[in-house]
Amino acid sequence: MFLWRTVDRALLKPLSYDKPLTFELKKGTSAQSVAKELVQKNLAPHPLFVRLAMRFYGLDKNLKAGEYLLEPHMSLKDILQKLTSGKVIIHKITLVEGLTTAQMLALIEKNKLLSGHITEHPTEGELLPETYTFTKGETKNAIIKRAKIQMQKTLDALWQQRAENVPLQNKEELLILASLIEKETGVNAERGKVASVFYNRLNINMPLQTDPTVIYALTLGQSALNRPLKRKDLEIDSPYNTYKYKGLPPTPICNPSVLAIQAAANPETTPYFYFVADGNGGHRFAKSLSEHNQNIRLWLQK
Repeated sequence: MFLWRTVDRALLKPLSYDKPLTFELKKGTSAQSVAKELVQKNLAPHPLFVRLAMRFYGLDKNLKAGEYLLEPHMSLKDILQKLTSGKVIIHKITLVEGLTTAQMLALIEKNKLLSGHITEHPTEGELLPETYTFTKGETKNAIIKRAKIQMQKTLDALWQQRAENVPLQNKEELLILASLIEKETGVNAERGKVASVFYNRLNINMPLQTDPTVIYALTLGQSALNRPLKRKDLEIDSPYNTYKYKGLPPTPICNPSVLAIQAAANPETTPYFYFVADGNGGHRFAKSLSEHNQNIRLWLQK
């Protein structure tokens, strides 16, 4: 009894490290291997001491794989209990709204905390922009599948909640229109107005004439254009060129946010047919071409 009290005191003594440490417990790691690694990290005096302590507290058969954060000055007993708690480090990856699928896949691919190779091939607009949590070693495909499921759930729900006068045939068209809204404005207060402009044009069979679709025609979503759009670009013969072809492009041109999909499903009611940048991050909206041209002159002066 005296011996175990002595051991217990030793186990409860705060260790001398003063910075957070990470300890990765891989699946199938034995208690013996854990004991050796704790000694190598100067967190325990001897592997046998660790093994006896784990057995005494009944921890040797309850180790849970994962990556653990060891806070400064934890005791050895605290560490052993943490390695059986399953309270592993949670990491995050943010898939930013407005990125193309190729850009999102590149972001996932370069994350060194995710494992495996990407074999999923999501189409444009199929991934919901969001911050996803994961534990070290989770597969890249798993993140992609979660993003696909979240987008489908979001699209299904907002399609059911759409306004009655929305002139769209299906939820795929809703996603396409949302992607145009996403690329045209990052100002939440404007999304409904931008949506109204597109719907007003669709209702009178007027070309949408939105620059982001031309950029997509040039890049097919594989990269950024990295230069200003030129007048001759507007002549490219592509179904994505909404200056040449009326109606919606054949697919989304990016992965839109929930807010953009909401705006597409429930646009504001406005008389606007035009909008142009105001030079401050937002847009000026216009009812007529003459008013629009005046707004363009203001933007050029800015």
